[in-house]
Amino acid sequence: MSDEILAEIRASQGRRWFGILSLAIVGAFSLYVAAASPPPPGWMIVLVVIGLGALWMAQAMHKATALRLELTRHELRDSTGRVLARLDDVVAVDRGMFAMKPSNGFVLKMTGRQARSWRPGLYWSLGRRVAVGGVTPASQTRPMADAISIMLAEREMG
Repeated sequence: MSDEILAEIRASQGRRWFGILSLAIVGAFSLYVAAASPPPPGWMIVLVVIGLGALWMAQAMHKATALRLELTRHELRDSTGRVLARLDDVVAVDRGMFAMKPSNGFVLKMTGRQARSWRPGLYWSLGRRVAVGGVTPASQTRPMADAISIMLAEREMG
C-alpha cells in the first residue's frame, strides 16, 4: 500500500491556543492603544497595521493548525492533500540546534526550489527548504524526521 500513512503530526492544543491568543491579544492591544490615546499620524498607521496584521495572523494560525501533516513512503503532505515535499526530492533532514527551523521541528533540504507556502504554526516552504514545526509536539516531529532520515539512507544504500 503506497499511500499508507507512516507518521502524522497534529498541532498541540495547548501550544495552538497559546499562539492564537497571544497574537489576538497583541492585535487587540495595538488597536486599543491607537484608539484610546491617538499618537501622531505616522505611529497611528504603524499601530493599526500591527494590530490588523496580528489579528489576521491569529486567524491564519487558527485555520492552519486545524490541519495535520502526513508522511507516506513517497511524500509529505497536509490533510488537504497539498504535497509539501516529494521524498525523491529530499536531500537531507536538518534537526540541529543551529538549523533555521521552527520550534520542535525540522528542515528538509530539497534538490530544487519548492512552491512558496506558509501555514503559521505548522510549516513553511521557501526556496529549497521545507520547515515543519511551530506549535507541534516534539514527540511527533522527531519520529517523522527520523523516518524521513531512514528512508533517505535506504535510498542511498540501494
